[in-house]
Amino acid sequence: QVQLAESGGGLVQAGDSLRLSCAASGRTFSDYCMGWFRQAPGKEREFVAAITWMGASTYYGDSAKGRFTISRDNAKNTVTLQMNQLKPEDTAVYYCAAAMQYHNDPWAYDYWGQGTQVTVSS
Repeated sequence: QVQLAESGGGLVQAGDSLRLSCAASGRTFSDYCMGWFRQAPGKEREFVAAITWMGASTYYGDSAKGRFTISRDNAKNTVTLQMNQLKPEDTAVYYCAAAMQYHNDPWAYDYWGQGTQVTVSS
């Protein structure tokens, strides 16, 4: 089992930055690729970003490219999502998730956090 806990969400204005963190516990953190997803009310869960086991490769959804950066610290069992130039359409609940292999499909992830709300006002 892997337990995941997100933090760092909040209410910000358009153009602001926000840094989300996800703390993992349980099994060996570096055994897992980590992803960030988001879900807005009435919408499907959307892939935001992912990072491979040692951080060698990162992947981004179209909405995140050029604005968001995913990183991980295996010594601290954390994965971070730095979000810059936030837009009102970035408003959603953000989830971190763990999978044995990289995927951009949420159904492929085995473990999920409870989510953290990000609200961007115009």
